[in-house]
Amino acid sequence: QVQLVESGGGLVQPGGSLTLSCEASGLTLDYRAVGWFRQAPGKEREGVSCISRSYGRTYYADSVKGRFTISRDNAKNTVYLQMNSLKSEDTAVYYCAASDLSAFLDGRLYDYWGQGTQVTVSS
Repeated sequence: QVQLVESGGGLVQPGGSLTLSCEASGLTLDYRAVGWFRQAPGKEREGVSCISRSYGRTYYADSVKGRFTISRDNAKNTVYLQMNSLKSEDTAVYYCAASDLSAFLDGRLYDYWGQGTQVTVSS
């Protein structure tokens, strides 16, 4: 059974930080591209960040570049998203996903998805 379990969401003030975790079972993340996506109410899902297979190259949406950092701990089969300098427009449900392809930030190319975790940035 393949599962991606997300954690770390919550309520934070603007300028604050959160770290999201995506722990996988039933598949090995170091052989997959892993992405983080988000969807705000009434908005389309957008790609936030991804980390590639093997070498671990990282990619970020322009809206989060310089503020968010994606990383991988293969020993724990877990991918993280460190979010700093959070803004109200970062409020969304955040999903992690895994792909056998070099899918970058195209969500349609990802095979497995987590259930999502809510991030709310509000003063």
